[in-house]
Amino acid sequence: MSNLRAPFSFFHRLRVRWAEVDLQRVVFNGNYLLYFDVAFTEYWRATGLPDPIAQQKVGRELFVRKAEIEYLGSATFDDELDIGVRCEKIGRSSLTMNLAIFRDDSCLIAGSLVYVYADAHAKQSVEIPAAWRDRISELA
Repeated sequence: MSNLRAPFSFFHRLRVRWAEVDLQRVVFNGNYLLYFDVAFTEYWRATGLPDPIAQQKVGRELFVRKAEIEYLGSATFDDELDIGVRCEKIGRSSLTMNLAIFRDDSCLIAGSLVYVYADAHAKQSVEIPAAWRDRISELA
């Protein structure tokens, strides 16, 4: 197992589908952010914290504020990828998530997503609940 995998305690496995590759026969670059989103959704499901529908019902939701991605290699059709997700930092109203996409021991993609917890109607950030902080810290 690669040392680059060591910081991650959560992984989601995904197989590259034919529709996700481009004319160069590699995953189209924009699809890696979709993979990040899928893996974050599964990470969040694993926390047991309120899902997006439950968040929406109370009017406070996580919104992506920033996305960064670094392309280190390319995935191809039918590759099995492991996507690591971990919380790097919890601020007052934001979460910084580190993500990495691996094929076997090779890190193909590294990046981060910053989520802001906000009142969806007022469009204002709000403090992340203490119970969320505790649960996310347990997974680190």
